[in-house]
Amino acid sequence: MAWYDEAIFYHIYPLGMTGSPKQNPYGEPVHRLNTLVPFIAEIKRLGFNALYIGPLFESVGHGYETTDYKKLDTRLGTNNDLKTFVSECHKQGIKVVLDGVFNHTGRDFFAFQDIKQYREASKYKDWYCNVNFHGNNEYNDGFSYDNWGGYDLLAKLNQHNPDVREYIADVIRFWVREFDIDGIRLDAADVLDFGYMQMMRNVASEVKKDFWLMGEVIHGDYIRWVNGDTLHSVTNYHLHKALYSGHNDRNYFEIAHTVRRLYEMGGNRPDGLKLYNFVDNHDVERIYTKLSNKSHFIPVHILLYTLPGVPSVYYGSEFGIEGKKEYGSDDSLRPEITYEQYINSTKENDFINLISRLGKIRQETKALSYGDYKELLLTNCQYAFSRNHNGKSVIVTVNNGDDDFLMTVPALNGEYIGGISGECVSAKDGYISVTVKANSGEIWLPAALSDEKIKPIEIKTRQTVVFKENVKPEPATVKQNKTYEEMTVEELQGAIIERMKRNGPVTEQMKKDVYENIYHNSLLTWIKSFN
Repeated sequence: MAWYDEAIFYHIYPLGMTGSPKQNPYGEPVHRLNTLVPFIAEIKRLGFNALYIGPLFESVGHGYETTDYKKLDTRLGTNNDLKTFVSECHKQGIKVVLDGVFNHTGRDFFAFQDIKQYREASKYKDWYCNVNFHGNNEYNDGFSYDNWGGYDLLAKLNQHNPDVREYIADVIRFWVREFDIDGIRLDAADVLDFGYMQMMRNVASEVKKDFWLMGEVIHGDYIRWVNGDTLHSVTNYHLHKALYSGHNDRNYFEIAHTVRRLYEMGGNRPDGLKLYNFVDNHDVERIYTKLSNKSHFIPVHILLYTLPGVPSVYYGSEFGIEGKKEYGSDDSLRPEITYEQYINSTKENDFINLISRLGKIRQETKALSYGDYKELLLTNCQYAFSRNHNGKSVIVTVNNGDDDFLMTVPALNGEYIGGISGECVSAKDGYISVTVKANSGEIWLPAALSDEKIKPIEIKTRQTVVFKENVKPEPATVKQNKTYEEMTVEELQGAIIERMKRNGPVTEQMKKDVYENIYHNSLLTWIKSFN
């Protein structure tokens, strides 16, 4: 057993939560990471024992265009701030996992800058994929290279290059040595070379006992990545999709089928495939926004905490906040939240009580971490399953219908207590009959596992919590005496929209494409293309 077998993750996007500027001025450090230290006690109080936080290292903008892997982003502070933050997490029993952006770098990374300066004579020319000095790119560097996602800002590393591999291995060792981290989430793992990941797994085994590697994988056969040679876990996007659409369509068959397929993929063993389960993150819209029936926030999170896998909650979603992609921007998914705002919301919001209760149940119930999975009942609107471990059985019942429903499902004989309601029921003749409230659910715990009376919690399903969004302002008015090179990102965006208008109607998609581009050099090339 390792710490991650019983992990309950809290996920923070630090540049957003601290209200950092969109563009890195590369100036004096601003110690914004320190403002997150008071949250550690709140994270612990809600039942979380692990934190995934990132990206953290010096970058140009959103954090995934790394400039320096060994320096905390100056918008967040200094390396000493990060050391202090991780140390405080450890003092409170919280493991820390950082983002490892090892598929690509930003253009300000030292190796890329060396290529720009020395071209064919650069000793780093083979650090990137398909560097061609007879080509060009959107920045007019006089050479081309493979990028990630179609963005020349993100230069793809040559993962077969031994020097690149040794450099990344050194970065991992540095992070453990300097910051004492407990794991890494690999960005864009679904496009990483498998030999590259095997190297990282070897380094993980070297640097720290139970060092955890989790990868961002969207689609595919997860067992290709999760095995003894590469990663310990990957992001469970299959379940993420099923959890919200299965409720919006009132189709528990979709969720159950997804769980069954993933469980079979892991050899029908509780330890076969421990995936990183989530209902939202920094890249997808908030679960409360996506749910057609806001009451389904309750059964969705009951399933998140009880289905096989490692549960994770994205910061702010413990309150059921909204977050929608608009004009191609992720800003509303990554809001600023001050400690004062957070504490005030804990006094006014009921969802946080549900998350706290689920965290307590998960921590105290080994079957939810180690138990097998058995489907007990399945209809479009009702779903029940058990998690069995060491002769104890936990039964989970959920109901997405608008009426209460009486469920009769197989169970080990004995007394059960509802972990949310505190209701006591008895199983006789191998069955338990329970009434599951409309658009809700329950976790039925063997009475022997509970040594205290469970106080029922009431949850309002319509919550209103609005934090300050780290939202992009409207494009600024352009001063006539400025050259394009002197304009800000916002001014260039405004200028591009104005030039588009001269050529005809500007659609919402066209505006979206402009607002989505926050890179000065790219916008500069774009505006000059109109001349």
